Amino acid sequence: MTGPLKTAVIGVGSMGKNHARVYSELAEANLVAVSDANAATAEAIGKTFGAAAYSDYRELLEKEKPEAVSVAVPTAMHEQVVTDVLNSGANVLVEKPIAATIEEGQRLIALAKQKNLKLQVGHIVRFNPAIQELKKRLNAGELGRIYQVFCRRAGPFPARIRDVGVVIDLAPHDVDIIRFLTGLDPIRLFAETEQRIHTEHEDLLWGMLRLPDGITASVEINWLTPTKIREVLVLGERGLFRVDDLTQDLYFYENAQATGLAWDSLKNLRGVSEGGMVRFAFQRFEPLKAELQGFLKAVAENTPVPVSGEDGLAALKIALALVESGKTHQVINF
Repeated sequence: MTGPLKTAVIGVGSMGKNHARVYSELAEANLVAVSDANAATAEAIGKTFGAAAYSDYRELLEKEKPEAVSVAVPTAMHEQVVTDVLNSGANVLVEKPIAATIEEGQRLIALAKQKNLKLQVGHIVRFNPAIQELKKRLNAGELGRIYQVFCRRAGPFPARIRDVGVVIDLAPHDVDIIRFLTGLDPIRLFAETEQRIHTEHEDLLWGMLRLPDGITASVEINWLTPTKIREVLVLGERGLFRVDDLTQDLYFYENAQATGLAWDSLKNLRGVSEGGMVRFAFQRFEPLKAELQGFLKAVAENTPVPVSGEDGLAALKIALALVESGKTHQVINF
């Protein structure tokens, strides 16, 4: 393929409108259309970004024939909409979670393979520059053996109405990050959940995961904290890495007892403090932009997408297991 790809966004609510904005800014994309069940929303977003607007996404697919489509509709609609997009011959980036159930996700993966089309899942946290930098440094062996990964994602109750609890809404982010950073899937997990304010679903989760190679992981997620916290900690034999998702900062706290280890890579870094703490310098960028660029590059060059349907399915499977464990108070083995 040459030239910008014809792109479209189905579902231009809080997340989808950002997809439309980024596509309109990218040289490699030509945003041809947007669609939303709310016609006024579709019109407003279409007008803002110079794209045609539809209230029926099937009409959009038929008339505009986009090559790459972002799907940002409610989770319950993912299977139907993504199926229709794939059947129209377009490649898809679907917001996480991939689908409402494992079976639905499996059907979407199979259909994309059958049609020889790309299916990417929108696990945006992977594209945070601090997470990308951390992954690079873990791959380079700068931490030595990993002992533990800890993810905290806390904040106030979201204003918009939810069809799911906090686990399905937010946990896929964190379990995907645990898989991404370690390259491993859990052997077993256990979770405690609570309903404190949100009456229909759980609004607090504490999850513990056991990974191979003696690695433990834990996930703390809630909609009850008055301030937003987005934090990832990775503990290993040489010290502790800490990511602040909100500020895109990456820190390293050196283990003073880890003697005889090479730290040449630290010489060029700014901000080394007396206590052996380093704040890394690297280029900041918008994660969504990096995510969509990765998707379009995979479509244009016919290479694997950065976050596959299988990745999305694995994250959903773990998130659903956390919900189940919270309800049954049982350890779940994989």
